[in-house]
Amino acid sequence: MTASESFRVAHATGDSWKAAIDGCLAKLAPSADANIGFVYITDQFGSDFPAVIERLTAKTGIETWIGSTGIGICASGREYFDEPAAALLAGYLPEGSFRPFDTVSESIEAIAHAAPGKAGPRFGLVHCDPRNGRLFEQIPVLAKAVEGFLVGGLVSSRGGHGQAAGRATEGGISGLLLSGEVAVATALSQGCTPIGPVHTITAAEGNVAIRIDDRPALDVFKSDIGEILARDLRRVAGYIFAALPVEGDDRGDYLVRNLMGLDAQQGLIAVGDRLRAGQRILFCRRDQATAVEDLKRMTGDLKRRINTQPRAALYFSCVARGPNMFGPGSAEVALIEERFGAVPLIGFFCNGEISNSRLYTYTGVLALLL
Repeated sequence: MTASESFRVAHATGDSWKAAIDGCLAKLAPSADANIGFVYITDQFGSDFPAVIERLTAKTGIETWIGSTGIGICASGREYFDEPAAALLAGYLPEGSFRPFDTVSESIEAIAHAAPGKAGPRFGLVHCDPRNGRLFEQIPVLAKAVEGFLVGGLVSSRGGHGQAAGRATEGGISGLLLSGEVAVATALSQGCTPIGPVHTITAAEGNVAIRIDDRPALDVFKSDIGEILARDLRRVAGYIFAALPVEGDDRGDYLVRNLMGLDAQQGLIAVGDRLRAGQRILFCRRDQATAVEDLKRMTGDLKRRINTQPRAALYFSCVARGPNMFGPGSAEVALIEERFGAVPLIGFFCNGEISNSRLYTYTGVLALLL
């Protein structure tokens, strides 16, 4: 493998952002022609992105750094949760094949107009501020405008929501667009499994399901979850979720949404999304065995689709996954390494994950640069 084909990864902890970044730089040793870098920092340093990007640019000569803040971050063989850390990935992409964008200063139309390469197919790596109330509408608009497939996640932070897109930024959607010249393979792993059939909402208001299959919504819910859980609905919290099948998808894809409330007197169910009559809905459970099984399925399917060793990997996983779901010892990224070997990997644990033009929760989204 030549220098122009290689990506290199490094990660480190530190008492300060500078100590963590310098610890990474001491290990990174990017190739002389490296022109693209990815950086993820834990939220202890979330407000320090301007200084982080300035130092990375000065020390490496790489002008385009893309990244985000996370409550947890990951790199090859390692997950960092609740400890100050940074991770870097640097390498080479053909000149003119990529362009950073930042919607704090650019409209979606401007991003599409200046996207690299000729019209489609394109690939977009995106980071979003969860405080932006228009994300549900902006993400599909962006995917359509650039004629591309998006992956990424929502910043997760208990402090600053720093992002990087060629420069430090905050407050909107930022990221990187790649032209079709850069080969990418991607897949999504659900962290849940259905526990009943697909139903139809027959009456709804806002985010509340009033009737499902012409029955009180809560009656249908109780029937699906079984008698033991139905006797004590307090036990469903964090275990049972609503799922909205993706319209027009023939793979059985669905969007998992939190249960926001159950009204036993009126038979209502509130979920974390807007509902409408005629919409399909099902219920699912989330547990470790399901998450492990589906991640193995996803990586196996992705491995069979590619015919080469990936140059690098970008991974976006829900903040409720990682050690919270897969257990200690960086078990989630270890499953990816079992399948693909020592591919340079970097990513973060998100407040919501993006795949294609949709916003997911409790999922893992893997993108391989080929």
